[in-house]
Amino acid sequence: MDRYDLTVIGGGSAGLTIASGAASFGARVALIEKDKMGGDCLNYGCVPTKALIRSATVAATVRQSEKYGIKISGLEVDFSAVVGRMRQVVNKIAEHDSPERFRSMGVDVLLGQAEFKNANELRIGDNTISSKKIVIATGSRAAVPPIPGLSETGFITNVEALQLDALPKSLVILGGGPIGLEFAQVFARLGASVTVIEMFPQLLPREDAEAAEIVRGSLVNEGIHFMLGSKVVQAKARENGKVVVVEKDGNQVEVACEEIFVATGRQPNVEIPGLHTIGIETGKTEIVVDSNLRTSVPHIFAAGDVKGGLQFTHVAGYEGKVVVRNTLFPIKQHVDYRFVPWTIYTDPEIAHVGLTEREARDRNGQVYVYTAPFQEVDRAVIDGEAEGFVKVVADKKGRIIGAHVVGEHAGELIQELVFAMHQQIPIGKISEVIHAYPTKVEGLRKAADMYWKERLFDGGMASMLKKISRFTR
Repeated sequence: MDRYDLTVIGGGSAGLTIASGAASFGARVALIEKDKMGGDCLNYGCVPTKALIRSATVAATVRQSEKYGIKISGLEVDFSAVVGRMRQVVNKIAEHDSPERFRSMGVDVLLGQAEFKNANELRIGDNTISSKKIVIATGSRAAVPPIPGLSETGFITNVEALQLDALPKSLVILGGGPIGLEFAQVFARLGASVTVIEMFPQLLPREDAEAAEIVRGSLVNEGIHFMLGSKVVQAKARENGKVVVVEKDGNQVEVACEEIFVATGRQPNVEIPGLHTIGIETGKTEIVVDSNLRTSVPHIFAAGDVKGGLQFTHVAGYEGKVVVRNTLFPIKQHVDYRFVPWTIYTDPEIAHVGLTEREARDRNGQVYVYTAPFQEVDRAVIDGEAEGFVKVVADKKGRIIGAHVVGEHAGELIQELVFAMHQQIPIGKISEVIHAYPTKVEGLRKAADMYWKERLFDGGMASMLKKISRFTR
């Protein structure tokens, strides 16, 4: 029987980070993957969807070319070519996550389904291994709601959507979260008719309400139809397609489509044979961990989507680094999610870190909000991408407790604010940094300038000048 210092179950972002990191410190490491290396992000999530988004953005830009003074006659979207490019991108990036590459790092890559024989032994097919410590990093999958008739009617998730060879003429997307909206815009820009159904009255309910409304308006302008505050109560198959029955305020309507796309959240993959027999505690759907990412079995850890919480690739990678430290070194590290950014890759993008304005007011009472609209940022106007804003939420000392950017490349722009939060740099310090002109990052500087305007001129400076005036009389 082969014996290891550390065994990782799952070859996604968390698992690959842990396996490579532990091997670099000299540990004997096994990595078990039952499907494809790279996990959901590489094969069914971040990488292929962003490749599709890029193609869809090019199509949208061509359609709007006249506003830049460029006339183009006719636009033809070759869906098979778009999908072909997407698959080429995936294959290229997959080279970084290949079994051969990780074996070259000293990791024993074992392909197959892992099964717990006991708390230290795992069976993979006919092979059994023993490990001092084990990490569960099996990721998540699309959660499918129990809608009557849905299974019988048929539907697709992000996995099947990326395997399509022909563009559906019409789709109903269940869910107005990040996945639903990104796919909605992609399919609409490539030529499909799209309806999005969301139970909540606001799209992207975890986001700043003003930012979410800007994205909704932009998508409506592109022809996407929304049914908010609505619930799908039934799905039915018809001879010429499919139908979802939607209920709102006690009234029901039928929406016909060629395909139903389910984007109603993610479900952790906890179905590992033998998992419950060894005493691993699970919550409603996820594996329960402490602040060190340790499960109820002390030498077994969990990282990434399987433990619930913030289900992002970059969070899984961060948790992977924490696990390497906590499994190999005596000084332990607690996870800290206060400064986690995320981006929704619609056009315009939304990027977010920390608390929303509403959350900050509910928790802290008095907060200060500094907003710089991109209409006032010269580079955004030059580029014809002036929709959106930078919004910074701060406490009375100027410490940033939340930040939001909605606009082109918001995911890149937010990082300066993430760094400032992490390093406890108050918003006023950003105003002191020279930002290149003309760039969109000037929006951050303008928001920071508002802090000083409010403190010095709307209050403090005026009071000080008044006192000086009395003193010099």
